Amino acid sequence: MLNLAVLLENSARAVPDRVAVILGDQQLTYAELDAAACRVADLIRSRGIEPGDKVALSCPNLPYFPIVYYGILKAGAVAVPLNVLLKSREIAYHLADSEAMAYFCFEGSEELPLGHEGWAAFEETPGCEHFFLMTAAPTENSPIAGAETLTAALDGHSERFDTVATEPGDTAVILYTSGTTGQAKGAELTHSNLMLNVLTCHKIAGEVEHDVHLIALPLFHSFGQVVQMNSGIASRATLVLQPRFDAHSALALMQRHAVTFFGGVPTMYWALLEEAASDTCLPEIAGNLRVAGSGGSALPVEIHRRFAECFGVTILEGYGLSETSPVATFQVRGQEVRPGSIGRPVWGVDVELVAEDWTPVRGADAIGEIAIRGHNVMRGYYNRPQETAEVMRNGWFRTGDLARRDADGWLYIVDRAKDMIIRGGFNVYPREIEELLHTHPAVGTAAVIGVPHESHGEEVKACVTLAPGAALTPGELVDWCKERLGGHKYPRLVEFFDVLPMNATGKILKRELRDAHEADRS
Repeated sequence: MLNLAVLLENSARAVPDRVAVILGDQQLTYAELDAAACRVADLIRSRGIEPGDKVALSCPNLPYFPIVYYGILKAGAVAVPLNVLLKSREIAYHLADSEAMAYFCFEGSEELPLGHEGWAAFEETPGCEHFFLMTAAPTENSPIAGAETLTAALDGHSERFDTVATEPGDTAVILYTSGTTGQAKGAELTHSNLMLNVLTCHKIAGEVEHDVHLIALPLFHSFGQVVQMNSGIASRATLVLQPRFDAHSALALMQRHAVTFFGGVPTMYWALLEEAASDTCLPEIAGNLRVAGSGGSALPVEIHRRFAECFGVTILEGYGLSETSPVATFQVRGQEVRPGSIGRPVWGVDVELVAEDWTPVRGADAIGEIAIRGHNVMRGYYNRPQETAEVMRNGWFRTGDLARRDADGWLYIVDRAKDMIIRGGFNVYPREIEELLHTHPAVGTAAVIGVPHESHGEEVKACVTLAPGAALTPGELVDWCKERLGGHKYPRLVEFFDVLPMNATGKILKRELRDAHEADRS
């Protein structure tokens, strides 16, 4: 048996009274966290959900997330964490595509009415049989007519549960990632994939008696979920949750809880440095901080330098994808760090640079597409054999990212072969937005590009031509997209063109659009 839930169970046996999770003034010990997860597992099995069935989860960084996540795993089911910024149309697609039998959804807030979006999606998905609403305050009464609260559903369920024996190659989690088609695909990660990635993270960060993680990265994303939550639970750490990243609050939490481990994307480090300029508690924070890790996009060398000066810690930079569980390359604590590099392949993983025809690209500083082979590579995309075959061959997974390798074996990202945009650490795929734009009656043609942004790294920009005789303002199109796309996806910038630049075959030349934007900005 190799069930990822044993990470929590082993720690609960070893340190039952240690605080496992903190949110504000709320704390759960390891014993309490494990008992709550057992109740969720008992609930799941009582509703007829069998091992291997899919269970979706929409929840920000709250104690509910690990409780439900490990509860799903204990029951032998497959966890399907969803981005909390998705709207009902998008949630319904994910529920149907994953064939989810049940859906746990947090109620959200006025600004982010996740519960109402989730309930609407659930009602549109006949195959999803159970909906559990997680409310901010313990209550048996649902604020959504017809919805069952998790509090009421858990009543009478046991705090003891015999975890289902799963095989190493069984799917544990499905993480959704988009692609060049614009249609989200579910990467199937096995219990073995994720367990070995946890052990890899321990090798990278080094183990101590008691780490305290500040988790500001969203837990539905592979970075926060594996590198911090799963790895932290396995090492008996205390996880301080921040539902929404804010640099001022993050520094206060670092000081209050003596945080030793922080993971973030470059925009978070940029914000921390900006906030730190007026903070008087940095010596105390720097004295506790042991590990700082970065991923998601390239970290500017200047941020490397400034963070080391301010916090006394060198940021460890790495690379990975949802399809690789996620860690594939990383710099290692206590060893040489080269700013600008994503490090070298982690233990048990091979990285090759390949040409379009899969042949290896040799020679120092030669550029090729990153291909990965090892214990971290997914089983494939759920129910998508053709898309899986396009990116996998003989155990190798090609990423679509271009890199070079220096004479010492250090890797450096050069560019993204795909047109993916990384906005504030979230992957945004232009094709999905373009498909939606083309459904607007006033839009003729559309191309979506990423343009530089000071704090988000990149911003989403729609370049649009209007249909003959149509009238539309940029603001109206932004609002229309905002109603239909997650908060990280919709374009904040819209520019109208008489005609979009194209090559001889009719392909829109996005590079020219980016160059024109830069020229206008200059």
